[in-house]
Amino acid sequence: MVFIDEKIEAYARQFSSPEPRVLQQLNRDTHASVLRARMLSGHLQGRFLAFISRLIKPKRILEIGTYTAYSAICLAEGLGVDGVLHTIDHNAELEEFAAKYIREAGFEHQIVQHTGEALDVLPGMEGPFQLVFIDADKANYVRYFEMIYPMMSPGGVVIADNALWSGKVLEPETRHDEETAGVSAFNQYIRQHKGVNHLLLPFRDGLMLVEKKPEG
Repeated sequence: MVFIDEKIEAYARQFSSPEPRVLQQLNRDTHASVLRARMLSGHLQGRFLAFISRLIKPKRILEIGTYTAYSAICLAEGLGVDGVLHTIDHNAELEEFAAKYIREAGFEHQIVQHTGEALDVLPGMEGPFQLVFIDADKANYVRYFEMIYPMMSPGGVVIADNALWSGKVLEPETRHDEETAGVSAFNQYIRQHKGVNHLLLPFRDGLMLVEKKPEG
């Protein structure tokens, strides 16, 4: 489902900061050689992630769902010289592909790759994290958030991708597949969570922005 007219999106790209050269190449190579290239964040969402990261100036970032490292590189733009980003992905076949572009972007000493199932890796993580990006299997979004929340700094921000899931969240629950059910359950969970402020942004495939309340 296309949420924004293609001409409007093209206009938005024209009047946004340009996609850095290393990300242009990563974008092309992902589409040329990696399955499900539409999972890539892309120009506008990438600049949004970088913009938010630069505003927050996080010392520690957590990402669930590395894919080819496009979003990790964008998020890392907001790190200080001593900052670190931990990114998790279950697909070992993409590990070196992602590592190549992390090196080319100059973040090899700040981005730490973890290969494995996030539910297994997360218990070994230590916070606090000021920024988290979730873009992995949708069925586990609620479980990821439950594990992440205690590791978040007060005022920390979680960004969850695909919160509209191509509009499938609007369908009757009787028609929901496992992934759609996971996204819908996550949106409901966040809406009822007393410890957060949140905004569901109808941008690309939907971004749920969640702030841990300072007293949370």
